[in-house]
Amino acid sequence: MSKDLFKRGEEIRREVLGEAYVNNSKAVTDAFSEPMREFAIKNLWGDIWDRPGLDRRARSIVNLALLSAADRPAELKVHLRGALNNGVTREEIAEIFLQVALYCGVPTGSDATRIARTFFAEYDAEEQAK
Repeated sequence: MSKDLFKRGEEIRREVLGEAYVNNSKAVTDAFSEPMREFAIKNLWGDIWDRPGLDRRARSIVNLALLSAADRPAELKVHLRGALNNGVTREEIAEIFLQVALYCGVPTGSDATRIARTFFAEYDAEEQAK
């Protein structure tokens, strides 16, 4: 079952985050970080992201709010890509960060907004280069 979770997790990661992101992530993984990568692929992507209770779009919305509230900018950036790939619009992302600002504080919502603006510029440049 563990191998099946890993395989399914890799499939879902590629669908949500894209081939380039997953390939780069694997390329920069070393012996020290490999156990964490495997753990995340099996448990986060292979199990939780594959559950039927929420669709991927909803999971992306929840992740953006949680990662913003928890002040996890690196993971927020990763999940901004996933959210766009899962059909969450930039306008909806802005609304999510307003909700975060209301419940977690304006600095938290503002930080998330700044991270998203930077990410969108990078993402747009990637898309134009294709």
